[in-house]
Order: sequence, then structure tokens, then C-alpha cells
Amino acid sequence: MSVIKDNVEGIRMEFTLKDGTTSFRFPVKPEELTISRSKGYETINMLEYGEFDFAQGEKVKEITFSSFFPKEYDASYCMYEPVPDPRVAMNILNTFLVSKKPLRFIISNTGVNVPVYLISHNTTFRGGESGDIYFDITLRTWRDSKVEKVGAATSGSKSGSRTDLKKSSKTYTVKSGDSLSKIAKLELGSSSKWNEIYKLNAKTIGSDPNRIKPGQKLVMP
Repeated sequence: MSVIKDNVEGIRMEFTLKDGTTSFRFPVKPEELTISRSKGYETINMLEYGEFDFAQGEKVKEITFSSFFPKEYDASYCMYEPVPDPRVAMNILNTFLVSKKPLRFIISNTGVNVPVYLISHNTTFRGGESGDIYFDITLRTWRDSKVEKVGAATSGSKSGSRTDLKKSSKTYTVKSGDSLSKIAKLELGSSSKWNEIYKLNAKTIGSDPNRIKPGQKLVMP
């Protein structure tokens, strides 16, 4: 977890959310911002061996901060003037909240410039501060899902080659006392299908379908 605090003199940090057409600057800079990172994992219980954790890569980061929308401009804490009406500002956040497209979150003069979704924001009205609206919001970083194509060319392989998805054929190893009709009954459900097995394995069996030998591997239809 990382915490960015507003305590660096001489550096002007502006917090901005963009959705492509709308760019919104927060009028009051948050005192701190928290970025949460964690690794995903799956716990497997392997009977008498107990539990084992298997890493599944980095989870999506969460960014949280709190601030407020002032009713009136005050040079001691406002980043610009005129400040937006607090109700209008909250409506913009609501629009971002229901948007199905990722936003871009930017903090000037820092390395923060990431695509995000606004997943929650809470509003507080405080007595004695008529018109001011306090809020806290949570953003989650967004990343495009990339699925590797089946059959993509790899180093050393021929261009345009494809992964062979054909299932391997089932085989049967001849045992003492077997016959093609017996094998057909066991493997195919009908002794009358012995000829299908013979056609596939004529080179292995030879000219006489009745002379199969233990140890021969026959391909099943």
C-alpha cells in the first residue's frame, strides 16, 4: 500500500478525472491518497496434506482519497476559481460512476496517469458548513484483457502454422484370448463392428482378421 501526501513544498499537484469528453479538476486537493496493491492467490485443500496457496498474479489496484467541494472560493485551499457548484460537481461524479467506459485519473507532477473506473463515492453533509459537500471516492485501475490466439506463430515455427487440436486416437492392446468381435463388443458396444476395427488395423493384423496377437496395439474407430 502506498500513500501520497500533500506535504511537498513547491510542487503543485492537481487531481483530474477525464472520460474523453469531460475533464474534471477537483477544486480542493486531498491531504493524502492511498494506492492499495495485492497479489491474487487461490487456496487449495489437498486432503491429508493441508492447504496450499497458488499465486495468480497481481490484483487490480485500488486508489482512494477524500476531499470536499466548497460552496465558496477560498484562496487558502482552493486550486482555482471560480469553484464548481458542489451539487454540479457531485452530478459529474455520479455520471462517472455509471459510465461503462474507463476514465483517466491524473495527478500532475507525479507518475500517476492511469485508466480507472470510479466504483464508489460517499457523500457527507456537515452541520455548520452550509453548502459544502464532503466526499470520499474509490477508483480501481483498468487494464485491457488480452487473450493469446490459438495457433499463433512461435519462435522457430513456420509462419501461419496452427496448433493441432485434433484428439489423439484411442488404442486397445490385444490380450490373450481376444478376438476382433470380442474387442468390438467391449469397446464399441457391438460385436458386429469388428470389421471397422479390422479396416483401421489391416496392416498390423495382416490378411487374416482372426489371427491377432497379444501385445498388438489396435486403433479404435
